[in-house]
Amino acid sequence: MTPRLRRRPVRVGSLTIGGTAPVSVQSMTNTDTRDIAATALQINGLAEAGCDLVRVAVPDLAAVKAIGPLQKQIPIPLIADIHFNHRLALEALRQGADKLRLNPGNLRKREHVEAVVRAAKRRGVPIRVGVNWGSLSPQTRSRFQRRVEAGDDRAEAGAQALVQTALSHLRILEALEFRDVVISLKAFDVPMTIAAYRLIAAQTDYPLHIGITEAGRGEAGIIRSCAGLGALLAEGIGDTVRVSLTGDPLQEVRVSRELLRTLDLKRGGLTLVSCPTCGRCEIDLAALAEQVEQALTPLDEGLRSANRELRVAVMGCVVNGPGEARDADVGIAGGKAGGLLFRRGAVVSKFAEAELLPAIVRAAREEAGRTVS
Repeated sequence: MTPRLRRRPVRVGSLTIGGTAPVSVQSMTNTDTRDIAATALQINGLAEAGCDLVRVAVPDLAAVKAIGPLQKQIPIPLIADIHFNHRLALEALRQGADKLRLNPGNLRKREHVEAVVRAAKRRGVPIRVGVNWGSLSPQTRSRFQRRVEAGDDRAEAGAQALVQTALSHLRILEALEFRDVVISLKAFDVPMTIAAYRLIAAQTDYPLHIGITEAGRGEAGIIRSCAGLGALLAEGIGDTVRVSLTGDPLQEVRVSRELLRTLDLKRGGLTLVSCPTCGRCEIDLAALAEQVEQALTPLDEGLRSANRELRVAVMGCVVNGPGEARDADVGIAGGKAGGLLFRRGAVVSKFAEAELLPAIVRAAREEAGRTVS
């Protein structure tokens, strides 16, 4: 792992992005923002799952008027996602949005950009300059296509198009002496996205929000996102992250947190270690691991809140099982029709297969209680 690149810190409500702050997890609601009750319910669920800040769509005046009431019902910073209409951005600031996500380039009049920047500056609210491949100007896409047809590398040409667009937007803000900025450059194409973030990271010191846009749903979306984001994070690039998946945004948060914890960029929570099984396994390990996970998942929130880890190993045979079980806070090493229970590196007892689930769940809950207290 490359040490994280040090970026200038930006304050978003109670949260710091960049500087020495840990990488934060972001998501976006898929409720109608105008439905305050449904949106607040979803945001609170995301916060409980470990989301650090959340974005809401603001397509019209009714949606922007919901920001004030929403702020009173949620525990995490709120970002207003605004395009084209500078009046919505101004009203979002009046309503108390903690951050704006916009493209200065799609606010067509210079005086509109200046009005938004002045208002954001007065209130100490940062702006995310968000550039997506799908919303590049026709002229930029045309230049990109000509380069590719001429034989240029597609990922590099696309990365340069994204970065040049971001820098042109950034220059608008910098000319107004506004530097409370976060940058994002997103595409569906993973190599292009990686190349774009590498390029912008070398040219600016603003914090970077990383993501693979429109990654898809289910396993394919998770794999695509983790391939791109994992590569960037391993290079020290990224201050806040969103895994963009079709469907319930809770899955975005869970995948984001697991990715960060896998790379030792996030602490706190439950980690389950389990082997893939093979012909040596003499217990129904797949079913046992699933049951253990279901039983212990409720412990995760308390562990995260206390910034404490609990590692539970469910292993199926005598080859790797004893070592992994011994290294975990609580672990099982399977044997013939049963297994050994380990706790903090020591063997507690041997249990028959039917007794393994209650034994490991009980021990894990006791360890979690000790850890959180």
